[in-house]
Amino acid sequence: ETLMENENVEDVDLFVAITDDDEDNIMSCLLAKKLGATRVLALINRRTYADLMHGTQIDIALSPAQATLGELLAYVRQGDVQAVHSLRRGVAEAIEIVARGDAKTSRAVGRRVGSLRLPRDVHIGMIVRGLPAPDARNTNGSETAERDEEERNDEQVEVIVPTSGTIIQSNDHVILFLPNKRLVHEVEALFRVGVTFF
Repeated sequence: ETLMENENVEDVDLFVAITDDDEDNIMSCLLAKKLGATRVLALINRRTYADLMHGTQIDIALSPAQATLGELLAYVRQGDVQAVHSLRRGVAEAIEIVARGDAKTSRAVGRRVGSLRLPRDVHIGMIVRGLPAPDARNTNGSETAERDEEERNDEQVEVIVPTSGTIIQSNDHVILFLPNKRLVHEVEALFRVGVTFF
């Protein structure tokens, strides 16, 4: 408690406890929250403990097993799904999918969010625009040039909370929340490009 007070834990936006001991992580997060930390994250290995933490003062109970599941789901998903996070004990999902193509080859690119034929109860939570393509690499081998490129990319990145009038652009990273993982195939189909794109 004294250490947290000395470190001004009441001023932090996010307190993270990631030791090897679940109990230490839980208790330190609860204490940090009590002392005024805005949000707290606890690494919890035991699934029983992680389940118990839902609905408590711990904002994020991170389970390595769930994180690994998300990586596996992203691998098996089709199209340009970049990341998948399992929610509500695997019932729901949050996915990050990249919009590809153009207005002719895609059912999403060039269209307003309000006009997309998303399945019922699927919501777009955020759009990240201006991220570099994963295969875009600096070929001259200069570390300074790489840093300059990263700084330029950081300046161009835009995080958008979409409205119904927001237009999806090519290479937008779209974060969607799906209340049921059975809807994933419909969402993937919506963002899949036509054969004329290739």
